[in-house]
Amino acid sequence: METERIFADTNLFLRYLTDDVPDQAEAFEKLLQKAIQGELRLVTNVMVIAELVWTLESYYRLPRQDIQDKVLAMLNTPGLEVFEEELILPAIIWYQEKNVDFIDAYNAAWLVDNGLETVCTFDRKHFARFDGIKVLVPGG
Repeated sequence: METERIFADTNLFLRYLTDDVPDQAEAFEKLLQKAIQGELRLVTNVMVIAELVWTLESYYRLPRQDIQDKVLAMLNTPGLEVFEEELILPAIIWYQEKNVDFIDAYNAAWLVDNGLETVCTFDRKHFARFDGIKVLVPGG
């Protein structure tokens, strides 16, 4: 019998990682335990991670290092499948190390993964922080 796969939305991770609604955090903890035990498989994606990073940063005002630690813990959770994990990992590291927006870091990881060396953007400041990526500013 195949293990049931269930999509996990951002709010589940927010409740669990912040414990700001303890009943919901506990409910998700029970679901995570089922996933860890192999009773089901939780699945999520980069959009959930991006929303999580943005919310932890803008609403909860957590430091980048704390956000990075939480995302890395998620990526290492047994029973949780994260699509594009191979791009999220460098992105969350660059987000913290290079002090750039998570989305810019993800896009830089995507560029590298797809063999692209040039980004066309008006956001020279952030993309200039990535080694091996050339920034092309339209009209500039």
